[in-house]
Amino acid sequence: MAVETLTENPKERFSWKSGIAAVFCCLLWGSAFPGIKIGYRLFAVASEDIGTQILFAGFRFALAGVLVLIFGSFKERRFLRVKRENVRKVLILGLFQTVLQYMLFYIGLAHASGVKASIIEGANVFMAILTASLVFRMEKLNLKKAAGCLVGFLGVILVNVGGNGLDAQMSFLGEGLVLLSTVAYAISSVLIKRYSQDENPVALSGWQFLSGGLFLIVCGLLAGGKLRPESTGAGGILLYLAFVSAAAYTIWGILLKSCPVSQVSIFGFMTPVFGVLLSAVFLKEQDQAFGVKGMAALALVCIGIFMVNKNTADYRIEE
Repeated sequence: MAVETLTENPKERFSWKSGIAAVFCCLLWGSAFPGIKIGYRLFAVASEDIGTQILFAGFRFALAGVLVLIFGSFKERRFLRVKRENVRKVLILGLFQTVLQYMLFYIGLAHASGVKASIIEGANVFMAILTASLVFRMEKLNLKKAAGCLVGFLGVILVNVGGNGLDAQMSFLGEGLVLLSTVAYAISSVLIKRYSQDENPVALSGWQFLSGGLFLIVCGLLAGGKLRPESTGAGGILLYLAFVSAAAYTIWGILLKSCPVSQVSIFGFMTPVFGVLLSAVFLKEQDQAFGVKGMAALALVCIGIFMVNKNTADYRIEE
């Protein structure tokens, strides 16, 4: 298979406003880690209740799809549709980006701490690069990129080493599924890049969220899932999580459309940073977040992500 050469327009530059928007996206994504754990508590979702976990995810993403389509339709001043020939692409993308990625992630997060899940989820950048390079051969995997991946994965390994609040136990239903969700993310990232060449990326996102979310709802119901709000804040946290997906993906997509990919994705290292810090604040996981090994693991993941993105292209911010 031929290697696709990805080039960037040298005239495209990142403004300080774009930088703020990118950090805001990462803040939203990072807040999803404690947000989901809080949602489980408000809906009384037990760690062994897989059906309800899937149902919770389904409602979140179906609602996110509706929000994206409303925003896109308002922006385009017309109802946002996808081309008939691209319906299959929407369903395939929904399978990987919403169904597989978040089914695995939601189940895994119910059996892992928010801090550990945040750091492990940082591996999605490396998974995406390895998948694009070795599986789909869309770009070359050079030594510098490989080194960045290695440094990042050392952080993933370190977070499961015992001591200082981080235990040495790694369960398949917990950290294992969270790690597998990054593989689904990697595949969906490549599919998004391919499919958005001949389809509106906002429409693609909205419809795949909606279709994937509805599928998860059906799966959750068939598995016996039931959402039982335990407080008035339950509906609010569900709406917030839907907003996180809808807003962050829409803004990120707009940034990718108008700026070089590397200059946007370099901000991705902020997601696990926000995830760990917000988990520490809202989930009372300070021992894991601020322990020596927790901070070292987080630093390795961030350094690895920075190395990979920094070597893709020069990074400059202009007024």
